[in-house]
Amino acid sequence: MSGTTTAAAPQGRRGSGAGAGANRWLVLVVLCVSLLLVAVDATVLHVAVPAVTEDLKPGAIELLWIVDIYPLVCASLLILFGTLGDRVGRRRVLLLGYALFGVASAIAALADNAQILIAARALLGVGGAMIMPATLSILRQVFPDRRERAVAIGVWSAVAAVGAAVGPLLGGFLLEHFWWGSVFLINIPLMLVSLPIGRWLLPESTGGPHGPWDVVGALMAAGGLFGLVLGVKRLGGGESPLDATTLAALAVGAALLVGFVRRQRRRKHPLVDLSMFARPAFSTSVGCIVLAMLALVGLELIAAQYLQLVLGLSPLETGLRLLPLTIAAMAAGLAGSKMLHRFGPRRMVCAGFCLTAFAVVVLTGMGGHANDGLLLTGFVLLGFGLETTLFGAYESMLSEAPPSEAGGAAAIGETSYQLGAGIGIALLGTVMNAAYAPGLSSVRGVPAADSEAASHSLGEAYEVAARLGGEAGAALRAAARDSFVHGLHVTLLVSAGLLLLGALAALRLPRGMECGAPEARAERGIPAPRDPAGVGADSRR
Repeated sequence: MSGTTTAAAPQGRRGSGAGAGANRWLVLVVLCVSLLLVAVDATVLHVAVPAVTEDLKPGAIELLWIVDIYPLVCASLLILFGTLGDRVGRRRVLLLGYALFGVASAIAALADNAQILIAARALLGVGGAMIMPATLSILRQVFPDRRERAVAIGVWSAVAAVGAAVGPLLGGFLLEHFWWGSVFLINIPLMLVSLPIGRWLLPESTGGPHGPWDVVGALMAAGGLFGLVLGVKRLGGGESPLDATTLAALAVGAALLVGFVRRQRRRKHPLVDLSMFARPAFSTSVGCIVLAMLALVGLELIAAQYLQLVLGLSPLETGLRLLPLTIAAMAAGLAGSKMLHRFGPRRMVCAGFCLTAFAVVVLTGMGGHANDGLLLTGFVLLGFGLETTLFGAYESMLSEAPPSEAGGAAAIGETSYQLGAGIGIALLGTVMNAAYAPGLSSVRGVPAADSEAASHSLGEAYEVAARLGGEAGAALRAAARDSFVHGLHVTLLVSAGLLLLGALAALRLPRGMECGAPEARAERGIPAPRDPAGVGADSRR
C-alpha cells in the first residue's frame, strides 16, 4: 500500500498493515458515524427555520446566511482539507474536524442572536470539510482490495442517503419536545465518543513525499469555490443572472479557479494532481456525480413543493412520502458491490442513469390530485437509479486515483457533489420558473401587479389569491396550481434529457471491474498514476 500508515490501533492489527483483519470493518463503522453526523447537519436545520426566526428574529439576509453558510463553507474548503490530510495525516485532520464540529455545535445551540448562529454554522462547515474527504480517503487506504472497498463504499453511500433523509425527521421530533438548539446539541455526545474511539481505532496515513503544501493554491481553490458556489446558490434562489453581486461572485470564483489550475500545472509538487483528469474513468466519474446530483437535488426540491403546495401535505407527511426514495437508495448502496462486480462500472452507471430517466418520465404522470401508487413507483425507481449511478461513479473515481492522492480525489468527488447540487437547484429552478410564470399572465379579474407577484412562486400565488378572495382569488389559485403542474412536467422532461446525456457519458467508463493489478492497467493502455517518488502507485500496494 502506498503512502505511510501508522499502526495506531489495537494489537489485532499490528504487523498486518492498515486495514488488515476484522478491524477494518470497525473503522468503517466509525467513518460512517462521522458521515452520518455531517449529512444530518446539512438538512436538520430546515424544519427549525420557523422556530429560529421566531426566537432570534433575523433579517431576510441573515436568515438566508443561517441556512446557506454551512454548505457554502463546507464545499469551499473540501479541497483545502482533503489535500492537507494527504500531507499531515488524514486521521489527524479527521479528529480535528470532530473536535471543531462538537465545539461549533455547542455554540450554535446556545446562540442568542443571528450573528453568532451564522458564525457557528460557518465553523460547522469548516468541521464538515475536514470530516467528509477524510472519511473517503481513510476508507480508500484501509480497504486496498477493490472488491472489499466496493462493499465499504456501498455502506458509506447508504449511510449518506440515510443522513439526508433523517435530518428533517429528527429535527421535527426534537422541535416537538425541545427548543430549536437541540438540533445541534445531539452532535456533542456523538463527537465526544467519536474522538477517543477514532484516535484509538483509526490508522494514520499520509500520501507520501509530496513536497511542501501549496498554501497559496489551497486558498485560491477555497476562494474560487466559495465564489462559484455562492453565485450558483444566488441563481438558484431566484436572483437575476445580471445581478451585480451574483456576477461578481461567479467572475471572481472562475478567475481564482483558472489561476489555481494554471498554478498547479506549473508546480513540481502540485496540490492536486490534475493529470488524474486525463484518465477517462476519473474525469467521467466526476462528471457523472455532477449530473446525478444535479437531477437529485433539483427534483427533490420541486417534489417537496408539489407535495406540500399542490397536494396539501404537511412537512412530516411530505418527508414520509419521500422516504421510499431514501430506502431504495439504501438498498442500491448495499447491493452496489455485487452489481459492480457482475456488470462493471460502465453498464452499472449507464443503467443507473437510464433507470433514473425512466423514473422521471413516470413521475410526469403527477397531476393536481394524489396518485400514491405512481408516486411510490417513481420515487423507488428514482432512489435506486440515482444511488446506483452515484455508487458506480464514486467507486470508479476513487479506484482510479492513486492511493497517495486519496484525500485530493475524495475532495474532488465531494466538491463535484456539492456543485452538482447547487447547479441543479439553479438550473431546474430556472426551467421551472420559465414554464410556470406564463400561465399567470392573464388570469381573469386579477390585476397585472398581482399576476406579476404570483408568477414568482406557487407560495406567493397562494398568498395573493388569499388576499384577493372571491372569484378572482379562486381563479388565480387554480391557475397557479395548473401552471405549477405544467412547469413540473417540463422540468422533469428536461431532467430526463440530462440524465440520458449522463448515460452516454458513462460509456467512457471501464467495461469491467479491475482490482488494481498493474497488468490490467497495462492491457488497457493506461499508465500508472504519477508518483512524486518516481514509482508507480500500483507497484507500491
